[in-house]
Parts: sequence; structure tokens; C-alpha cells
Amino acid sequence: MNSLLVFVGVCAVLALVALQLYTLRKVRRIDTNTWEHTQQINRTLDNLFRQQESLLAVYTDLRLEHSLLQTRSWAGSPDLLAAIVREVQTSHPKLVVECSSGVSTVVLARALQLNGQGHVYSLEHEPVYASKTRQELARHGLSDWATVIDAPLVPCATDMGEKSWYDLSGLPEVSIDMIVIDGPPETTGPLARYPAGVLLFPKLAQKACVFLDDADRPAEREAVSLWLHRYPELTHTQVPCEKGLAILR
Repeated sequence: MNSLLVFVGVCAVLALVALQLYTLRKVRRIDTNTWEHTQQINRTLDNLFRQQESLLAVYTDLRLEHSLLQTRSWAGSPDLLAAIVREVQTSHPKLVVECSSGVSTVVLARALQLNGQGHVYSLEHEPVYASKTRQELARHGLSDWATVIDAPLVPCATDMGEKSWYDLSGLPEVSIDMIVIDGPPETTGPLARYPAGVLLFPKLAQKACVFLDDADRPAEREAVSLWLHRYPELTHTQVPCEKGLAILR
């Protein structure tokens, strides 16, 4: 009888210990998840604050009289727009080529207007977006500073295989001082933005720069690596923007 009681007691103690260990593990897991969620919330709030600061900087530097279109989803983020404005203010480009039109087209055109020189040629494969951008340029009184080119995606032969890229027949044969690449969408195929290096980089002026949005994505990182291999004279800076920004000079 005593042995049975001892056995039952030991089993009870072991069960209690097991329950305590299980509870401790659950508490630790909850604590870890809570910490991770807190960090995620903090990162989200920090980014929101940075975007608000950047948007305020854009409005202040450009002295805009009318509101910009929304800067969420596919549109250029405020920190990208602020970086573009600083570049235009510093380097005073005369000709800018933009891959994909939108709020960034208005920002570029206004920055050039304040400089008193320059023109933006924006390649757009979606007629609806092209029309909307032209309307926004007119609303801001910037139609003389930017041209939105209807540039449907067409097959393009590259050393990485055939890609879909903007039809460049509407783009003047001129030296380019600045390129802003925010298209085409990655859904158009792998390495969707790589052809910019094949078709546009040979047109770059001596002190030109290239801004690549969404540069934290794997495809854009690979494109940058391929560009640097193809054009070893270029330098590369990775800027910690919301979607990642790669700057080539």
C-alpha cells in the first residue's frame, strides 16, 4: 500500500512539474510574440512618422499650391519623392526620364520648374494613368515641364532573355541626366526593370544618376547587381527608404 501511495505521489509530482513546464513554455511564447508584435508596431509607427516628415518636406521644398495625389500602394512613397527633390535641387538635371508616371512626375516637373530649367519625359504603358498624370500636371500648371509618353510594353531582347519593356519610339534621342525607375510592375515578368540598363543607361550623361524604387525586392537587387557588372564605372548606394531605394551614379 505504501509503495502504491509513493508511486501515485511521484506521478502527481511529475504531472505537476510537466504542467508547470508546459505553462512556462506557453508564457515564454506569448511573451516572445508580444515582443515581436510590439517591435512591428514600433516599426510601423516609425515609418509612418518618416513618411509624414518626408511628405511635409516635399510640400515645403516645392511650395505647392495644390495637393498631390495619394502616395500609398503603387505610388512613389514620400521618402522617395523627398530624395528625388533633393537630387534635382542639387544636381540641376536638364533632362529626366521616368519609367512609370504618377505623383513623382508632378514632383519632378515642379522641382525642375523651381530650378528654371529641365524637362521630364515619363514613359507610361497604361493609357488611363497617362491621362490622369497629364491632368495632374495641368492642374499644377506644369504641362510645359513634363511630357507623358504613351509607351506600351513591347518585346525587348536582352542578355537575360526577352523582356517586356516600354516602347521608346516616342523618347527623343538626347543625353539623359537622371532616370527614375518605378516600372513596369513586377507582374509583367521576372526582372521586369532590368531592360532599363540595356536601353537607357547607354544614353546617360557623364554625371548622370539613376534612382530605382522598390530596391529591397529580390528582383530589383538582382537587376542592380547585373547593371553593376555590365557597367563597372557605376557606383551604387542603397538608401533605407520605405520600399528601398538604389542610387547609381
